[in-house]
Amino acid sequence: MNVVEAQGLHTFYGKSHILHSVSLHVREGEIVALLGRNGAGKTTTLRSLMGLTRAREGVVHIMGKVTTAWSPYRIAALGVGYVPEGRRVFQNLSVEENLKVPLAGSGPWTLERVYKLFPRLKERCMNKGRQLSGGEQEMLAIARALMLNPKLLLLDEPSQGLAPLLVQEVFEVIAAMRREGISVLLVEQNVRAAVEIADSACVLDDGRVVFQGAVKEFASDEARMRSLAGASVENWEDDAA
Repeated sequence: MNVVEAQGLHTFYGKSHILHSVSLHVREGEIVALLGRNGAGKTTTLRSLMGLTRAREGVVHIMGKVTTAWSPYRIAALGVGYVPEGRRVFQNLSVEENLKVPLAGSGPWTLERVYKLFPRLKERCMNKGRQLSGGEQEMLAIARALMLNPKLLLLDEPSQGLAPLLVQEVFEVIAAMRREGISVLLVEQNVRAAVEIADSACVLDDGRVVFQGAVKEFASDEARMRSLAGASVENWEDDAA
Protein backbone atom coordinates (compact mmCIF):
# COMPACT_ATOMS: atom_id res chain seq x y z
CA MET A 1 0.00 0.00 0.00
CA ASN A 2 1.23 3.48 -0.87
CA VAL A 3 0.92 5.94 2.02
CA VAL A 4 1.97 8.74 -0.36
CA GLU A 5 1.45 8.95 -4.08
CA ALA A 6 2.12 12.13 -6.03
CA GLN A 7 1.42 12.35 -9.73
CA GLY A 8 2.55 15.07 -12.13
CA LEU A 9 3.20 17.85 -9.61
CA HIS A 10 3.94 21.29 -11.03
CA THR A 11 4.77 23.79 -8.29
CA PHE A 12 5.68 27.45 -8.63
CA TYR A 13 7.08 30.20 -6.42
CA GLY A 14 5.56 33.23 -8.08
CA LYS A 15 6.55 32.91 -11.73
CA SER A 16 9.41 30.50 -11.03
CA HIS A 17 8.51 26.97 -12.12
CA ILE A 18 10.17 24.73 -9.50
CA LEU A 19 8.68 21.24 -9.88
CA HIS A 20 8.11 19.84 -13.37
CA SER A 21 5.67 16.91 -13.37
CA VAL A 22 7.15 15.28 -10.27
CA SER A 23 5.73 11.85 -9.45
CA LEU A 24 6.79 9.66 -6.54
CA HIS A 25 5.42 7.19 -4.04
CA VAL A 26 6.20 5.92 -0.56
CA ARG A 27 4.99 2.50 0.52
CA GLU A 28 3.88 1.54 3.99
CA GLY A 29 6.85 0.92 6.32
CA GLU A 30 9.38 2.16 3.74
CA ILE A 31 12.15 4.76 3.87
CA VAL A 32 12.48 6.70 0.62
CA ALA A 33 15.51 8.96 0.19
CA LEU A 34 14.71 12.08 -1.85
CA LEU A 35 18.07 13.16 -3.24
CA GLY A 36 19.49 15.80 -5.54
CA ARG A 37 21.71 18.85 -5.69
CA ASN A 38 20.92 22.08 -3.88
CA GLY A 39 18.03 23.78 -5.62
CA ALA A 40 16.80 20.58 -7.27
CA GLY A 41 13.34 20.92 -5.71
CA LYS A 42 13.54 18.53 -2.75
CA THR A 43 12.19 20.88 -0.06
CA THR A 44 9.53 22.16 -2.46
CA THR A 45 8.40 18.57 -3.00
CA LEU A 46 7.94 18.09 0.76
CA ARG A 47 6.11 21.41 1.04
CA SER A 48 3.82 20.46 -1.83
CA LEU A 49 2.99 17.13 -0.21
CA MET A 50 2.35 18.85 3.14
CA GLY A 51 0.10 21.52 1.63
CA LEU A 52 2.45 24.36 2.54
CA THR A 53 3.15 25.25 -1.11
CA ARG A 54 0.32 23.87 -3.19
CA ALA A 55 1.01 22.42 -6.60
CA ARG A 56 -0.75 24.21 -9.46
CA GLU A 57 -1.11 20.94 -11.33
CA GLY A 58 -1.02 17.30 -10.33
CA VAL A 59 -2.59 15.13 -7.65
CA VAL A 60 -1.43 14.10 -4.17
CA HIS A 61 -2.84 11.05 -2.40
CA ILE A 62 -1.96 10.53 1.29
CA MET A 63 -3.36 7.55 3.20
CA GLY A 64 -5.71 6.95 0.28
CA LYS A 65 -7.19 10.47 0.39
CA VAL A 66 -6.87 13.10 -2.34
CA THR A 67 -5.14 15.84 -0.34
CA THR A 68 -3.95 18.13 -3.14
CA ALA A 69 -5.99 21.13 -1.95
CA TRP A 70 -6.00 20.31 1.78
CA SER A 71 -4.58 22.59 4.46
CA PRO A 72 -1.43 21.45 6.31
CA TYR A 73 -3.52 20.95 9.46
CA ARG A 74 -5.86 18.46 7.74
CA ILE A 75 -2.91 16.60 6.24
CA ALA A 76 -1.17 16.39 9.63
CA ALA A 77 -4.39 15.01 11.14
CA LEU A 78 -4.13 12.02 8.78
CA GLY A 79 -0.98 11.02 10.66
CA VAL A 80 1.73 13.00 8.88
CA GLY A 81 4.66 14.42 10.86
CA TYR A 82 6.81 17.09 9.22
CA VAL A 83 10.28 18.06 10.46
CA PRO A 84 11.41 21.06 8.38
CA GLU A 85 14.96 22.05 7.61
CA GLY A 86 16.54 24.00 10.45
CA ARG A 87 14.78 22.09 13.28
CA ARG A 88 12.67 25.06 14.44
CA VAL A 89 12.27 24.00 18.04
CA PHE A 90 10.89 26.57 20.48
CA GLN A 91 14.04 28.15 21.84
CA ASN A 92 12.50 29.54 25.04
CA LEU A 93 10.58 26.38 25.98
CA SER A 94 12.09 23.42 27.81
CA VAL A 95 12.57 20.08 26.08
CA GLU A 96 9.50 18.71 27.82
CA GLU A 97 7.43 21.78 26.97
CA ASN A 98 8.48 21.42 23.32
CA LEU A 99 7.33 17.81 23.35
CA LYS A 100 3.96 18.74 24.79
CA VAL A 101 3.23 21.40 22.16
CA PRO A 102 1.62 18.96 19.66
CA LEU A 103 -1.79 17.55 20.50
CA ALA A 104 -0.72 13.95 20.94
CA GLY A 105 -2.47 11.51 18.63
CA SER A 106 -3.67 8.16 19.88
CA GLY A 107 -1.03 5.47 19.59
CA PRO A 108 2.11 4.06 21.15
CA TRP A 109 4.25 7.21 21.24
CA THR A 110 4.03 8.78 24.68
CA LEU A 111 6.41 11.07 26.52
CA GLU A 112 7.81 8.07 28.36
CA ARG A 113 8.44 6.13 25.17
CA VAL A 114 10.02 9.12 23.40
CA TYR A 115 12.40 9.54 26.34
CA LYS A 116 13.30 5.84 26.09
CA LEU A 117 14.23 6.30 22.43
CA PHE A 118 16.03 9.60 23.16
CA PRO A 119 17.64 9.19 26.61
CA ARG A 120 19.64 12.37 26.03
CA LEU A 121 16.41 14.35 25.83
CA LYS A 122 15.25 12.85 29.12
CA GLU A 123 18.54 13.93 30.70
CA ARG A 124 18.00 17.46 29.40
CA CYS A 125 14.23 17.62 29.79
CA MET A 126 14.35 20.88 31.76
CA ASN A 127 16.84 22.61 29.46
CA LYS A 128 15.60 25.29 27.10
CA GLY A 129 15.66 24.63 23.37
CA ARG A 130 18.36 27.26 22.91
CA GLN A 131 20.64 25.36 25.33
CA LEU A 132 20.69 22.21 23.20
CA SER A 133 23.33 21.28 20.66
CA GLY A 134 22.41 21.01 17.00
CA GLY A 135 22.13 17.23 17.26
CA GLU A 136 19.95 17.45 20.35
CA GLN A 137 17.70 19.99 18.64
CA GLU A 138 17.32 17.63 15.67
CA MET A 139 16.42 14.78 18.02
CA LEU A 140 13.90 17.04 19.75
CA ALA A 141 12.32 18.01 16.43
CA ILE A 142 11.93 14.34 15.45
CA ALA A 143 10.69 13.41 18.94
CA ARG A 144 8.11 16.19 18.81
CA ALA A 145 6.81 14.85 15.49
CA LEU A 146 6.58 11.36 17.00
CA MET A 147 4.29 12.69 19.73
CA LEU A 148 1.66 13.03 16.99
CA ASN A 149 1.87 9.23 16.55
CA PRO A 150 2.40 9.61 12.79
CA LYS A 151 2.09 6.96 10.13
CA LEU A 152 4.37 9.02 7.87
CA LEU A 153 7.33 11.28 8.62
CA LEU A 154 8.64 13.92 6.21
CA LEU A 155 12.20 14.82 7.22
CA ASP A 156 14.08 17.70 5.59
CA GLU A 157 17.89 17.59 5.94
CA PRO A 158 18.09 16.04 9.44
CA SER A 159 21.91 15.76 9.29
CA GLN A 160 22.53 19.37 8.29
CA GLY A 161 25.36 20.91 10.30
CA LEU A 162 25.86 17.87 12.54
CA ALA A 163 29.14 16.19 13.48
CA PRO A 164 29.61 12.70 11.96
CA LEU A 165 28.91 10.89 15.24
CA LEU A 166 25.63 12.75 15.68
CA VAL A 167 24.70 12.08 12.06
CA GLN A 168 25.06 8.37 12.79
CA GLU A 169 22.85 8.66 15.88
CA VAL A 170 20.13 10.56 14.03
CA PHE A 171 20.11 8.05 11.18
CA GLU A 172 19.88 5.16 13.64
CA VAL A 173 16.75 6.80 15.00
CA ILE A 174 15.32 7.17 11.47
CA ALA A 175 15.98 3.47 10.81
CA ALA A 176 14.19 2.68 14.07
CA MET A 177 11.11 4.47 12.73
CA ARG A 178 10.80 1.88 9.97
CA ARG A 179 10.94 -0.92 12.53
CA GLU A 180 8.00 0.77 14.23
CA GLY A 181 6.05 0.66 10.98
CA ILE A 182 6.41 4.39 10.23
CA SER A 183 6.99 5.36 6.61
CA VAL A 184 9.66 8.01 6.03
CA LEU A 185 10.32 10.38 3.14
CA LEU A 186 13.83 11.67 3.78
CA VAL A 187 15.37 14.70 2.08
CA GLU A 188 19.11 14.51 2.62
CA GLN A 189 22.35 15.93 1.24
CA ASN A 190 24.40 13.25 2.99
CA VAL A 191 23.93 10.70 0.23
CA ARG A 192 26.14 8.08 1.84
CA ALA A 193 24.15 8.03 5.09
CA ALA A 194 20.81 8.16 3.28
CA VAL A 195 21.41 5.19 0.99
CA GLU A 196 22.57 3.07 3.90
CA ILE A 197 19.15 3.16 5.58
CA ALA A 198 16.74 3.78 2.68
CA ASP A 199 14.77 1.15 0.78
CA SER A 200 14.40 3.21 -2.37
CA ALA A 201 15.61 6.48 -3.82
CA CYS A 202 14.01 9.27 -5.80
CA VAL A 203 16.46 11.69 -7.40
CA LEU A 204 15.53 15.17 -8.59
CA ASP A 205 17.48 17.31 -11.02
CA ASP A 206 16.21 20.81 -11.81
CA GLY A 207 12.75 19.95 -10.55
CA ARG A 208 12.41 16.72 -12.52
CA VAL A 209 12.58 13.09 -11.39
CA VAL A 210 15.59 11.51 -13.08
CA PHE A 211 15.70 8.28 -11.08
CA GLN A 212 13.27 6.34 -8.94
CA GLY A 213 13.87 2.78 -7.82
CA ALA A 214 15.62 0.46 -5.39
CA VAL A 215 18.38 2.16 -3.43
CA LYS A 216 20.75 -0.75 -4.12
CA GLU A 217 20.46 -0.09 -7.85
CA PHE A 218 21.22 3.59 -7.35
CA ALA A 219 24.10 3.02 -4.91
CA SER A 220 25.77 0.42 -7.15
CA ASP A 221 26.44 3.01 -9.85
CA GLU A 222 28.83 5.50 -8.28
CA ALA A 223 29.16 7.60 -11.43
CA ARG A 224 25.41 8.10 -11.57
CA MET A 225 25.31 8.83 -7.87
CA ARG A 226 27.91 11.56 -8.24
CA SER A 227 26.25 13.10 -11.28
CA LEU A 228 22.68 13.00 -9.99
CA ALA A 229 22.97 13.48 -6.25
CA GLY A 230 25.71 16.07 -6.25
CA ALA A 231 28.43 16.50 -3.66
CA SER A 232 28.45 14.70 -0.27
CA VAL A 233 29.69 11.50 -1.89
CA GLU A 234 33.33 12.41 -2.22
CA ASN A 235 34.28 9.86 0.45
CA TRP A 236 32.17 7.10 -1.03
CA GLU A 237 35.14 4.97 -2.10
CA ASP A 238 36.87 5.30 1.29
CA ASP A 239 33.68 4.61 3.22
CA ALA A 240 32.74 1.64 1.08
CA ALA A 241 36.16 0.03 1.30
